[in-house]
Amino acid sequence: MATQTIKDVNLTGQRVLVRCDFNVPLKDGAVSDDSRIVAALPTIRHLVEQGAKVILCSHLGRPKGQKNADFSLSPVAEDLAAKLGQPVTFIEDCIGAEVEAEVAQLGDGDIALLENVRFYAGEEKNDPEFAASLAKLADAFVNDAFGTAHRAHASTAGVAAHLSPCVCGFLIEKELAYLGEKTANPERPFTVILGGAKVSDKIKVIDALLEKADTIIIGGAMAYTFALAEGRAIGESLSEPDHIATAQAALDKAKAKGVKFLLPLDNLAVKDLDFGAGTVGESSFFEGNIEDGWEGVDIGPKSIELFKAEVAGAKTVLWNGPMGIFEIDACNKGTFAIAETIAESDGISIIGGGDSVKAIKMSGHSDKVTFMSTGGGASLEFLEGKELPGVSALDPA
Repeated sequence: MATQTIKDVNLTGQRVLVRCDFNVPLKDGAVSDDSRIVAALPTIRHLVEQGAKVILCSHLGRPKGQKNADFSLSPVAEDLAAKLGQPVTFIEDCIGAEVEAEVAQLGDGDIALLENVRFYAGEEKNDPEFAASLAKLADAFVNDAFGTAHRAHASTAGVAAHLSPCVCGFLIEKELAYLGEKTANPERPFTVILGGAKVSDKIKVIDALLEKADTIIIGGAMAYTFALAEGRAIGESLSEPDHIATAQAALDKAKAKGVKFLLPLDNLAVKDLDFGAGTVGESSFFEGNIEDGWEGVDIGPKSIELFKAEVAGAKTVLWNGPMGIFEIDACNKGTFAIAETIAESDGISIIGGGDSVKAIKMSGHSDKVTFMSTGGGASLEFLEGKELPGVSALDPA
C-alpha cells in the first residue's frame, strides 16, 4: 500500500483539507487523553511551515448524523492551539456557504478546525454530495487518520475523488511502515503476542502472522478457547466453544510451518468477578485444568516467565491484546509484566493499537517502545492483509 506522502508534494499557498483522528475522550468539556492530538502535530506543523492553508477535519464519538454539542470538536481546537502555539480557528460547521466564506479568510500558514463531520449522516454513508461539499473547501487532501482508514467514509475516501494531490501525512506513513514493512520483513527472531477476548476477532490476524512470525504467544481470554482445543478444562472462563476447530486449525498450521506457538502454562482464576466495580473474590493459580466455579482472568507466574524469556530474545516484537483483565489491579500482573519486558527489550517493539496501547500506558512503559499504533480496528485489518479504503484512495507512490 505504497502511497505518496506530504514530503512528495509542494502545498505552499494551497488550501489543504487534512483528515485527522481527533476522536479523543472528553471530560468536563476538556480533552482527557491527548495522544491522538499529539500524533497529528508533525503533519500539521509541516503544512504550516510550508505555508499551506490548513483545514483540519475529524469525527468525534457517534452523534449518529445529528448535531450534538456533546460531540463538538471545540475543546480539541483549544487544546491544539495551546500545543501549536498559534491560533486555531474553530468553524462551527463543516460544509456550506458560511464555512466556505470562513475558509476563504485563511492566510498561508493559518489553521482552521471544522466541526464534527459525523454531524451529517452523509459522512458514514460516504455520500458523494457530502464528499463534494467537503472537497469544495480545499485544493488538496491529506489523510492522517489511521484510526479510521479502514472505513470508506466521505472524509476518509470520498473527498479524494475531487481533490489533487491526495497524499498521506506522517502518522499514516509511520503506521504503514511499522505495521506493514517491519512485520512483512522483520528483523528476526520475530515474536508476536496476541491477547484479548475472542479468537474469532483475531483468527485472520493469527493466520496472516503465522506466515511471518517465528513465535506466537497467546494470552487473554482467547487462550481458553485454545485450551479447549487441547482438551483442557477451563472452569467458567470466557471462551468460544464454537471456535474450537478454528483454534485447532491455527495450532496445526503453526506446527506445519515450524512456528513456535506458546499458550499459558498456568492461569490466575477467581470467583465473583465484578468488572464494573473492579473487584474479584477468592483467587487461585491453576496449572493445566481450571476447576469448575473458577474464571481465568490472567496468566500465572510460570506463563509470565516463559513469555518474558521469549520476548527478551526477540529482535522484533508485535503486541496486540492484553494477557488478562488488566483494568482490575488484582488481574494486571501478566499484562504489565509483558509490557515491561517489551519496553526493556533491545529489539523493535510495535504495539498494535486498542487495549494494548491503553495497557502499556497504564503500566508506565509507553515511552520506551518503538511504535504505538493509533488504530484499533484499522491496525487489525491491516495486519490481516486487508486493503484500507482511506489509504487506497490516495495517490500511489
